[in-house]
Amino acid sequence: MQTVTKAESSSGEMIGRGKASRRAYGFDEIALVPGTVTLDYELCDVSVNIGGHKLAIPVLASAMDGVVDLKVVEVFGKLGGLAVLNLQGVQTRYENPTDALNKIARCDKSEFVETMQKLYSEPVKDELVAKRVKEMKSKGVLTAASVTPNMAHKYGKIAVEAGLDILVIQSTVTGIEHRSAVGNVQLDLKTFVEEIGVPVIVGNCVTYDAAYRLAETGVAGILVGVGPGAACTSRSVLGIGVPMATAIADCAGAIRDYHEKTGKKVALIADGGMVVGGDICKAIACGADAVMIGSPLARAKEAPGQGFHWGMATPSPILPRGTRVKVGHSGTLEQILLGPAQVDDGTQNLIGALKTSMSTLGASSISEMKEVEVVIAPSILTEGKVFQHAQELGMGRK
Repeated sequence: MQTVTKAESSSGEMIGRGKASRRAYGFDEIALVPGTVTLDYELCDVSVNIGGHKLAIPVLASAMDGVVDLKVVEVFGKLGGLAVLNLQGVQTRYENPTDALNKIARCDKSEFVETMQKLYSEPVKDELVAKRVKEMKSKGVLTAASVTPNMAHKYGKIAVEAGLDILVIQSTVTGIEHRSAVGNVQLDLKTFVEEIGVPVIVGNCVTYDAAYRLAETGVAGILVGVGPGAACTSRSVLGIGVPMATAIADCAGAIRDYHEKTGKKVALIADGGMVVGGDICKAIACGADAVMIGSPLARAKEAPGQGFHWGMATPSPILPRGTRVKVGHSGTLEQILLGPAQVDDGTQNLIGALKTSMSTLGASSISEMKEVEVVIAPSILTEGKVFQHAQELGMGRK
C-alpha cells in the first residue's frame, strides 16, 4: 500500500480533514527557463548510457504492438534509439502477425476490444519468443524486449539465451517483489537481476520510495509513469497515477540520492504522456535520462499499427485498461526523430527540438539539461496564442 510520507505531506495540503495530500504537476503546467549562457546547436550531446550501452539519442520506442515490430527495431536502432519489442504480444502469438494487425486496424470502434481479446487469447509460443529475438539480432542493432513480471523468469530466460541485449520488465506498477497467481509463483527482482545476465530495465513507478527501492535491486534503468499514455485508460479505470512532471522529479530525487550514497548510476526513463518535442525537453529537465514514447512513433509510416495505437492492457480479458486510438500517419521514423519537420506542431524532428532547447538553455549534455530551472507555468500553452488556437494552427492544432 502506498502512503504519503512526511516529506511528501510537508506542504500541509489536505483534500479533506481525513486525508493529507500535495499538489502534482503535468508537462502542460511547467516551463523551462533560459539562463545566462547559450550554445551552438552542434555542441549539444544527447547521447545516454543505459546498462553499459550507449544510445546516440535518448529515446526508446514503447513495447506496444502498434509501435514496434522487426522493421521498426532495425530502423529505430540505426537512427540511434532503442526499440523495445513486446514478447507477449502478436509478434510471439502468431508466426505471421500481419493478419492479426490487419484485423485490429480494420475493425469497427465498437468491436475492437472484443476483437483484441479474441486475438490475444492465442497463447504466446516459446519458439517464437526465441525466434523474434534472433531475428532482431540479425538486424545488427542493440536489442531489447519487454515481459510482464509474472512471466519474467520464463520468457526472460528464453530471450536472453537467444541473444537479447536488454530485458525490460514492465507492468502498470512494478514493485521489488511480485507475487503471482499464474506463471511463476514469485519474482524476487534483486535475485532475478543478479542471475539473468543482461541489464534489466523495470517499471513502472511514480514515487520516490518505489524508485529508490527499485534502484537497490541493481536494475540498469527505471521507467516512470502510470497512466499518461495516449492509449492508456488506467487513470480512469483504476484511478491511479501521478502527473508526469512531479512523478519524474520525485523519482529523479531518489536516483540522485541513491547515486550519492552508493556511487551507482541508474537510468531514469520517462514513459508516456509525451506528444511533442517540448514534452521530451521538459521530461529531461525534470530529471529523466531518456524517454520512452509510443503514440508519436505509432504515426510513423513504418509502424505496424497502420495508423492506430493501442496499449498493452487493452486486450485484457477481464478489465481492459487501454483503448485503440487513431493517430494517422505523420511521416517516416527518421522525420519524426531527426527531421526535417514538415509540420508546425512539434510532432516531427523531436531530437532537433531537444537539441535546440538545450542550446537555448545552455545545456551541452543530458546531465546539464537536468539542472536547468523549471517554473510552474499554468498559462504556458495559452498565453499569447489566441490566433493559433482560433485557427487550429501550431500550438492550437487539435
